[in-house]
Amino acid sequence: MTEHNNIEILLVEDREEDIDLTLKALKKDNFASKIKVLKDGEKALEYIFATGEYSGRDVYDLPKLIILDLKLPKVDGLEVLRKIKFDDRTKLVPVVILTSSNEESDISESYELGADGYIVKPMRFDNFVKAVADIGNYWMLAHKPLGCK
Repeated sequence: MTEHNNIEILLVEDREEDIDLTLKALKKDNFASKIKVLKDGEKALEYIFATGEYSGRDVYDLPKLIILDLKLPKVDGLEVLRKIKFDDRTKLVPVVILTSSNEESDISESYELGADGYIVKPMRFDNFVKAVADIGNYWMLAHKPLGCK
């Protein structure tokens, strides 16, 4: 049986505090009503490519946006990004990196792999909420994906 969720945002994050803050920020401004949260890179890849636990899901029923942390258990965020952007089925899905890493190597590698944005998680709550709201505002409201009029 095919799973049709029409997920708007896929959030891949392992820290509970960051999950809670991100969800509050996205829901506060009503950017998305269907948000799927996965806590490690392996599960994210299974979900995106409809394998393993998610093998019943339609691989072409993709989220409108993926918000991806880099420091993830099992498979790191850079490898998740690499697989998304190098697969014809998924390469056009916008992926925004939301991470605590301010390392120049992480930033440059993310963009080289095709990240659509890179945001360092602010430490202050109000700045964090604003950063997530800005992601939602652009990618869910203003951004027009290829093929849309």
